[in-house]
Amino acid sequence: MYYRKMGEIPHKRHTMFKKEDGTLYREQVMGTKGFSGTQSILYHHYLPTEVVKSNVLGSYMPEYEEQEALNHRHLLTTSIETKGNALDAREYLLGNSDLLIGTALVTEPMENYYRNGDGDELLFIHYGSGKIETMFGTITYRPGDYVTIPIGTIYRVVPNEETKILFIESFSQLTTPRRYRNEYGQMLEHSPFCERDFRGPEMLETYTEKGEYEVITKTRGYLHSHILGHHPLDVVGWDGYLYPWVFNIEDFEPITGRVHQPPPVHQTFEGHNFVVCSFVPRLYDYHPEAIPAPYYHSNVNSDELLYYVAGNFMSRKGIEEGSITLHPSGIPHGPHPGTTEASIGKKETLELAVMIDTFKPLKVVKKAHGIEDKKYMFTWIEK
Repeated sequence: MYYRKMGEIPHKRHTMFKKEDGTLYREQVMGTKGFSGTQSILYHHYLPTEVVKSNVLGSYMPEYEEQEALNHRHLLTTSIETKGNALDAREYLLGNSDLLIGTALVTEPMENYYRNGDGDELLFIHYGSGKIETMFGTITYRPGDYVTIPIGTIYRVVPNEETKILFIESFSQLTTPRRYRNEYGQMLEHSPFCERDFRGPEMLETYTEKGEYEVITKTRGYLHSHILGHHPLDVVGWDGYLYPWVFNIEDFEPITGRVHQPPPVHQTFEGHNFVVCSFVPRLYDYHPEAIPAPYYHSNVNSDELLYYVAGNFMSRKGIEEGSITLHPSGIPHGPHPGTTEASIGKKETLELAVMIDTFKPLKVVKKAHGIEDKKYMFTWIEK
């Protein structure tokens, strides 16, 4: 991300910054990759290290299924009944050593605060609206928003209405694709988005209350409870390159061509060993003999996961909003019977979907068996 500043900060870093009563604000450098990655400097009313009580709450790592026959999979997330606040409502569905993927039906605000100490989080808002209060300021969200929360950020989600989230818990930093940035980090002209399409926190709200406030910290495979002696959102100002940011899928400008374009043209973000892509409404290929439907292909080195948001996904049958399909490496996948022929002559698609390609195999969580369409593997049989 690019440089941003909010609130009050001193003229020089690592110098005295005093309150009206003459006491010092507390400077916190928050950065990645030691001191060589992206970072921000925050100024607190109180010591960010002030913890009056700590406790381990238990493991958060999901239990994966044993190896079964290699199949294409279809999960119906609308069948998940779990709901509640944005942490309790999370249902893990798939994962590996690089990321965890799941959905959450958020129906109530978080009473406490939360931070992920294992990596960045990406929250895709399928539907609903509300706000996310963070130590960097408040972000409002709406349908189609990708909300990226950097590692170590204290935050909580406060929905205005029922909110469905597809989440990625990454064990690495999430960024825009390297090929779309120049040596200075600026988006290039052929990028499907630019800096104007990204937004950071909209308002910095500073709280100075003392008392006991709980922050649930996720790290090392466990959830930990830390009781602070002050309100966790006590930041009076900050600046830098590390902060939460939002990109709406509506602002992704699709790249099209005379013939079918491969999935990398849809790439939106990347982490270590995985990418996130956006399939948005777009014009189809314009070669007079083009076949708009994708060709059959083998994911030799990656698993492909698709989360279906809205519209009619032209290469699939039996899919609904909120469906997740997994097409694993090792076997080919492609359009369902009849969809290739049906796509010929079509001018556009109105589909909306999020794709996650991983370069290590994804494992399915045991609990996901209860929402699985077991017949999906055999839907390519031509009648």
